[in-house]
Amino acid sequence: MECFLTTATQERLIRPARNIYGSLKLPGDKSISHRYAMLAAFAEGKSKFTNFSTGADCASTLACMESLGAKVNRLGGQAVEITGVAGNVTPADHPLDCGNSGSTMRFISGLLAAQQGAFTLIGDASLSKRPMERVRKPLAEMGAQVALTEGHAPITIDGRKLHAIDYTTPVPSAQIKTCVLLAGLQTDGTTTLHEAVRTRDHSELALRALGATLARTIDSISIHGPQTLHNIEADVPGDISSAAFFLCAAALFPGSNLILDSIGLNPTRATLLDVLTALGARVAVLNLDEKHAELVGTIQISAPEEGLGSTTVSGALAAQLIDELPVLAAIAPYTSGGIRIRDAKELRVKESDRIALMARNLRAMGAEVEEFEDGLDVPGGQQLHGATIDAGGDHRIAMAFSVAALRAEGDTLIQGAESAAISFPEFFDLLDLVAER
Repeated sequence: MECFLTTATQERLIRPARNIYGSLKLPGDKSISHRYAMLAAFAEGKSKFTNFSTGADCASTLACMESLGAKVNRLGGQAVEITGVAGNVTPADHPLDCGNSGSTMRFISGLLAAQQGAFTLIGDASLSKRPMERVRKPLAEMGAQVALTEGHAPITIDGRKLHAIDYTTPVPSAQIKTCVLLAGLQTDGTTTLHEAVRTRDHSELALRALGATLARTIDSISIHGPQTLHNIEADVPGDISSAAFFLCAAALFPGSNLILDSIGLNPTRATLLDVLTALGARVAVLNLDEKHAELVGTIQISAPEEGLGSTTVSGALAAQLIDELPVLAAIAPYTSGGIRIRDAKELRVKESDRIALMARNLRAMGAEVEEFEDGLDVPGGQQLHGATIDAGGDHRIAMAFSVAALRAEGDTLIQGAESAAISFPEFFDLLDLVAER
């Protein structure tokens, strides 16, 4: 299968900037692209998506579904056509390689648990360390035969007929929710999932877009199965988690003016705009529209002349901002009052231990930072200096510290810069476009 990925260098030198100025259109949302790809590959008929994510993670989802019988046709210009398997996959004669993508592995576990056949899921070294018991447990309650390797991948699945359950997630996780919904889609009866903190709802919206019926209450989502999915055509909104790096960069420079076109503004994902506004940034949302129930709009941001203030991210807010916390920590030294992050222990089991890496790299740039089991305290009013940054194979760490480097004194070397390709291969080129030097 042809990939959108380009070869990236292992290291990237980031020079300080004077300002952030200009306009950008960003690649398609990774979370939405994952879901559209997997559901369309499972559905009836041929679906077409434009502005599909260029990241390696979504390429892993497409490759896995292609191995299970779906037909994937790259059309160029970030467009992809997917012909689905009409609800019945063909077991592959080889392990399904999920690469670095936790979303791919956790979603597809739910999809395959209710199918006939034996399946093995593998991933890279990073993914093979990430916890998978959180999806095995609800699937086992549904009657699935799912075996882990010491709580991690490789995962072996012996697909079979399942039964509906009523399940409460132990940790806020859209991946667990999606896994259970995909199993419930194929299962007789009503499967209900309760979550104490409402997580991103892209799966519910995507399922509905492809014809499924779901019921939502304040703290639960239910699906009655089995149901059949049909094909759609959709334009994937720009990725708000990718936009976060540019928004935070613009917030650092008084006199900045940045416009990001056609960004996904799903309320369960756009909380960063509220946090940046609370810090004092001037944020405007223009041209708001709705596409397949996903809100899309243009964001304009400029920084306050007096600089950013301070804020605390904790509780439900931390769960909603889990992908954006690295870049918020990276800009925290430049605020006047600092940023305090709590209730974010989930960061320790992402592509890396993000809390430890954020603390280590901030200190490498000369910052004071206090590390906690579930977060960080990063005081404000600090001036950072250029340093050598260890991305730890984590795309969000590589990009977050590229943003911190824009306001530092001296150049910063990002080691492991190629990890940005996991979600955002174009990141460094686009950053150069809007960073005035």
